[in-house]
This record gives sequence, structure tokens and C-alpha cells, in this order.
Amino acid sequence: FLFFFHQPPTVIHLYHAISGLSLAAFNFGAQLYHSALCVLVQFLLLRLMGRTITMVLSSFIFQMVYLLAGYYYTATEEYDIKWTMPQCVLALKLIGLSFDYYDGGQEPLNAEQQKSALASVPSLLEMTGFSYFYGGFLVGPQFTLRSYQRLVAGELTDCPGHPPNSVLPALKRFSLGFVCLAVYQIFSPYYPDSYYLTDDYDAQPFWYRCVFILIWAKIILYKYVSCWVIEGVCILSGLGYNGRGQNGEHQWDACANMKVWTFETTPLFTGTISSFNINTNAWVARHVFKRLKFLGNKLLSQVTALAFLAVWHGTHSGYLLCFSMEFIIVNVERQAQALVRDSPLLTNLANSPVYPVIYVVQQFFHWLFMGYPLVPFCLFTYDKWFRVYSSVYFCGHIFFFTLYLMLPYLRKALVPTKERSEKKED
Repeated sequence: FLFFFHQPPTVIHLYHAISGLSLAAFNFGAQLYHSALCVLVQFLLLRLMGRTITMVLSSFIFQMVYLLAGYYYTATEEYDIKWTMPQCVLALKLIGLSFDYYDGGQEPLNAEQQKSALASVPSLLEMTGFSYFYGGFLVGPQFTLRSYQRLVAGELTDCPGHPPNSVLPALKRFSLGFVCLAVYQIFSPYYPDSYYLTDDYDAQPFWYRCVFILIWAKIILYKYVSCWVIEGVCILSGLGYNGRGQNGEHQWDACANMKVWTFETTPLFTGTISSFNINTNAWVARHVFKRLKFLGNKLLSQVTALAFLAVWHGTHSGYLLCFSMEFIIVNVERQAQALVRDSPLLTNLANSPVYPVIYVVQQFFHWLFMGYPLVPFCLFTYDKWFRVYSSVYFCGHIFFFTLYLMLPYLRKALVPTKERSEKKED
């Protein structure tokens, strides 16, 4: 891309389109027609329907129905690399494009919408270059057409008018991703998903089965971490440029899909979630959760957003169970955090010298119950995940539902009367 930095936009779009299509053809052969058809249909919807709610709904329905049909007709009980993998990334990209084009004709817009709103319909070549940009076609990250347009215009650089000095930042991020990939490759054979379905696993003591879930979860997530951290191509091209930080240094994290340090050190479920698959989570927050503000119910918007994520991942029951557990865990954790914040006793304990011990215990439960909803996510089908949950006596469900019932009583006991009412969450 650095070679094409000073070329006309048409040349750059063509380069991206050819590069991405070649990548798709190499990996999926003739099945690349699925993504090409969706790009063409999206272009026609923008051109023919204009900035209308009908256009947005039509885009949403077409892209999601096409994706789900692909899941249905290609589904197996294993984790397969097939054309639906980049298709799910593309579906979000094209649906987001329809929202951004619609926003371009609306007033007033919030600051987030102003950054992504489109003034006009992109050309078919520009849409193709955007859709097949090699840095995000296979596994993401998500980025807007406005960001892509700024890239093509040469605006995403630390040296105005010149290619970005991005080689070193790109190599650093790539090296970190390579380390994560090495961790996964070395340790994953010792903790395979298939072990859950063996008699040997069932014969182990309860504590062993739980610890296996904990270690397995930590290792299995590196499969995704490594894919999202090896984003050097986005940084190298300039798409990852994010201006100067508060310390005046140039930042290259605009496409960062992982906060690795937070992921490794946070003792909170919400901390892990916020550091993982960042751009997809931001997309869902922007285009699903916040767009449902008209419902007037934050909890309902959260449930709908998580249900969308479950369906977007696939048609297996394991996805729905995983995100339903996430909803329960996150809400229980937020209530527990509010309790600690409002209780003088628990606040003092959290700030006491014994906190390192609390931190270790908290991390144990954090990763044990982070792995718990990952079991159905990775095993997909009811017969598999139900067997594993039965073997650990549904301990995650019992633990969090018990906490959910106990927290109000703990609040009455530990929070002074004048501070008992919980602060309304933002």
C-alpha cells in the first residue's frame, strides 16, 4: 500500500479490490461469489432506495438472512474455516455502511455519528475496495467507510503528504500476535475441546474438571487473540493511525481489536469483555444497542444486542447459551461492584493489604466462569454442552443465580441505610 500512497483513489480502490478478491479466491475458490453478490446488492440498495429507513431495514434483513442461510447450509458440529467466516465480518461492514449513509442525511448527529456519516453514495469500485480491503476481509477488524476514505486520501499518516512511518509499530504488534499464536499452538494440543466428551474427563474429580475449564478457556481464547493482534497490515497501511495521544506520541491503535494487557490482568468479566474483539463490540453498541434507545429500557436493549451477537455467530444453540450466560454474569458483577463501592466495610477490605490475596481468588473465579460460557460456544450443540455442564453440576448457573438472589440481602446488611439505594448506572 505504501507504494500506492500517491496514486489516484481509483487506482488504490482497484488495488484493494483485486488484492482482497485474490485472497478470497485463494482461500475459498469459487465461493467468493457469495461476498461479491452481497456487495453488489448493498450497492444497489443504497443507489435505489436512498437515505430511508426502508433501505436500512432492507440491508439489515438481506445481509443477515444471507449469512444465516450460509450458516444453515454449511453447518457441521466442528469449527470449520469456510466462506461464512469472512462473510460474517462483511455482513456487519455492509449493514454499518447502510446506517452511515442514512445518518448522512439526518440532523442532529452525535459526535460518533458525525465521524462516520456519509455525504454521498460510494461508487461500486470504492465499495468493493472497502469490502475487500485485505487488512480486514478475513477476520476483521471492523472499520467505517469514512475511515477507509481517509486512508485512500492519504490523511491517516503521521507525516502529512508522505507515507506513514508505520513499519516499526506494525512489527511490534505483529510480534505480539506471533507470541500469542505460539502460546496457542504449543499448549492447545494438551487442552483440546474433544477431551470434554471423553469418559476420562467424566472420571476426573470435580475440582479437576473445573480447573480444566479454567486453563482450557485461557488457552482457547488465544486462538482469537492471535488473529486480532496480528493486525500489523492495518497499522502498516495507515488505517491503524489514531493521531497523537495525550503524551504527544503518535498512536497506531485505531484498528486495535485487543487490549492485551487488560485482557491478561483484569479480574473482572466486564474488563475481559471490553478488551476482547473491541471493534465488533463497538459496532454492536453503535448500531444495535444505541439505536434501540427508543425502547426506553436499557436492559431490553442489552438483551437484544446480545441476542443479535448470538445469532450473528451462528445457528447453534451453544451461541445463544453463551451470550445468555454473559448477560447474567455481567449484570451480577455490576451489582457486586455497586455493593463493594457503597459498603464501607467492603471498600476498606478492597483497599487493604490483603487485596493481593483477594485478587488471586478473584482471578480464579473470573477465569473459571469465563470458561464456563465458552464451553457451549465452542462445543456448539445441545448434546455436547449439556453433557459437560452436567458433569460439573451446572455450577456456573447455580453460582450466579445464587448470587443474584443473595445480593439484595447482602446490600441491606452491608450498606448503610442512607446509601442503600444503588446509583443509577450510566
